[in-house]
Amino acid sequence: MIEVHNSALWQTLCDTQDLVANSGVAALLPSPCGTQAIQVALFWLPALNKVFAVENYDPLSDTFLNARGLIGDLGGEPILATPLYKNHYRLTDGVCLEDDSVRLKTWPVKIEQGEVRLQV
Repeated sequence: MIEVHNSALWQTLCDTQDLVANSGVAALLPSPCGTQAIQVALFWLPALNKVFAVENYDPLSDTFLNARGLIGDLGGEPILATPLYKNHYRLTDGVCLEDDSVRLKTWPVKIEQGEVRLQV
């Protein structure tokens, strides 16, 4: 389902029951223009009452495994440590802490009526 709300396009990706607390879940975000779907890694952090969405592709290891990464906190920032090389990405903006020229795409997320929606 796609809806237009406040001049933003929000795409329902999954139900909240599909998420796992303090862990990642991979999902496919259909492309609005009919090209290949994008793999998204969703992380639900109940302590922050927030869901983060970053691309599932890690450019430093050339793999689609970010949803399998470890969630942590560095200096008060929620971070993702990637599965293979343990590079650290901020979940808030996708910046790699080891190399700030590398960045994961991120999406704003909201939960409405039990659905996880990304702004696309």
